[in-house]
Parts: sequence; C-alpha cells; structure tokens
Amino acid sequence: MFSFLKKNTFPLSLRADLHSHLLPGLDDGVADMDEAIRVIRQLHDWGYQKLITTPHIMSDTYRNTPEMIRQKRTELKEEVNRHRLPVEIDAAAEYYLDTWLINQVDQGHPLMTFGDSYFLFEMNYITEPYQLNDFIFKLITLGYKPVLAHPERYSFMTMSKAEDLHYRGVLLQANIMSFTNYYTRPVRKFVSQMVDQGWINFLGTDCHHQRHLKPLSEAFRSSYFKKALNLPLLNYQL
Repeated sequence: MFSFLKKNTFPLSLRADLHSHLLPGLDDGVADMDEAIRVIRQLHDWGYQKLITTPHIMSDTYRNTPEMIRQKRTELKEEVNRHRLPVEIDAAAEYYLDTWLINQVDQGHPLMTFGDSYFLFEMNYITEPYQLNDFIFKLITLGYKPVLAHPERYSFMTMSKAEDLHYRGVLLQANIMSFTNYYTRPVRKFVSQMVDQGWINFLGTDCHHQRHLKPLSEAFRSSYFKKALNLPLLNYQL
C-alpha cells in the first residue's frame, strides 16, 4: 500500500515522538484503531520506539479530559500489544491556549504533561494571544515546562518573537513535516532559520492519519531535518 515508505529512511537516533493524534475518536486524528495500528507500525519501522500521543484539548471543539485520554491510551496499548508491536505508548495532550485553559491554570487544576513536566500547548494561528507572556510565567512558576507546538506555523511569529519565547523558557517543538513544503514554503523557511539559530528543542511528527506518512517520509530526507538531528534535542531524553 505504501510503496514510497522504507524502513531505514529515518535515523534510529531519534527514538521518541511527543506530538501525534493516534487515539481514535478524540479529535481530528486517526479514524479508528486499525488506522492507528497502521500508522504506528510504519513509525516503528522508521525507528520510533516510544510514542507520546497528544490529543487536542480545546474548550469549544474537543472537550477531552485526562480520564478520557488515559482510558483511550489503555485501549491503544492493548491493541499495540495484541499486534506484538514493540512500541511504548504514552499520552499527554495538546492544549489550546484560551480563557478556559488560563482559568484551569489559575485555579490550580492539574494539567497533562509528559517527561520532565513538559506541557504541550498551541495557540491561535493568526493572532498572538495577548495573555501569552503572563500564561508562560504562571506555568513556569507552577513548575511546568511549557512546550510550544509548531512555532513555525503561526502567521504572527517572527524570529525576534521566537527568540523572546526561547529566552523566556519556552521550549520549541518543530513539526517534521515543516521541513518540506507540506504547510507552505514560508513555514519551511522559518523552521530552517530556527534550526540555524539552534532554538528547536523537540521534533514532533504531529501525525494525524495515514496521509501524513508520505510527507513525513519526504521530510526525513531534508537536509535541514538532518541538521536538526544534530541539535541537543530533548527527544533523546524521553
């Protein structure tokens, strides 16, 4: 089915992924368990040994809870074991920065994290949230380590803004598909510039479905993706 895919396309040094949507029925990710297994099988063939899948939590669209995510994670782990795939499955969430999330933080509700208290979040793609800097400060004060998903994809993002976030303590997670023109050429240029500056802390697949496998396979051959692998990525510690 996937004649364009090969086992050894992906360097085995990067063994963990921290951003994907592989829990069926929770968001705009895989349609069912069968698709999840097909995607996981291919990711394993590329060298992934651990997948931290991160369904959306968005107050107006995907009202997932930690309990819902953990239950679906258990179901996926059982299916992975049934297929005898040697892949560790864990789950966190990709939170959307909105008033609901700010209230959750202000009220001290525990948030889903992965690894060393890493907290993955995304923002409005068009306009920078005016509460962003205060939100980051609160997270860090509470002991979370904020990880901004795909900074290269926000239309308001500039190199100076990325630098400011970097020095505020925000970890930056680039999407692997950004190393192609899958999103846009400007996105590809921006992620390449961040690699040159050494500001990328994580690489994530952000894989939602089987259709993402082809652009991922293309991105693995990108010179800037290979250059990014030489950064001190925190994937290696997951």
